[in-house]
Amino acid sequence: MITMEKLYIVIPAYNEEMNIEQCVNDWYPVLEKYGEGDSKLVIIDDGSKDNTYSIIKKLAEDRPLLLPLTKTNGGHGSTVLFGYRYAIEHGSDFVFQTDSDGQTDPKEFEAFWRERNNYDAVIGERVVRGDGKSRKMVENTVCLLLRIIFGNKVRLRDANAPFRLMKCSLVEKYIHKLPQDFNIPNIMFTTYFVYNGDRVKFIPISFKPRQGGVNSINVKRIIKIGFKAVKDFIKLKKEIE
Repeated sequence: MITMEKLYIVIPAYNEEMNIEQCVNDWYPVLEKYGEGDSKLVIIDDGSKDNTYSIIKKLAEDRPLLLPLTKTNGGHGSTVLFGYRYAIEHGSDFVFQTDSDGQTDPKEFEAFWRERNNYDAVIGERVVRGDGKSRKMVENTVCLLLRIIFGNKVRLRDANAPFRLMKCSLVEKYIHKLPQDFNIPNIMFTTYFVYNGDRVKFIPISFKPRQGGVNSINVKRIIKIGFKAVKDFIKLKKEIE
């Protein structure tokens, strides 16, 4: 008996009317090629103020594997968690998360998919970042903080890459530990996986500049999130212990 492997590609979107059609055109063929059974390209509109959701719905009219969802605005982190929960609740075997701003390359998905049965999670590592030195500095600071708080078990170069293929069973193992509105879930998932010795592989990926629209997270907001993150990291470390 051949087992069908169900894949949900989860993409959060907020005010991405300039990018969203290209995003669908880029990622829909990936799902057609690799998804089996009732696999879905799930694009979640995070309460956009522009035409993002109406564009997704229009595109879904002749793309049966595209599933448009919308929710009250809660930020990128809560939308990612919403997508992961949706994939788990609908019986997906694998969940892949990326973003809608055109910074990642769908051609690089194949290398991740080849490793799906060898590892519990395959996570991208942005060796060269096209989104500027300030973002790379933030990532380096986050990884340093994780190492200080969680110890030498967690020695990461990129904890938050929006290009990750994970078994839903692994995500389900940890998702209940995070609040529904947690700002940086991918960082904590990466930390949990590595800290607890789950089978994780990091693969270098390219990372282009944003292809259009405006990034909703500015430096001021990053700093605010960062201060809260330190408190969250310490709290979550205690819960692990």
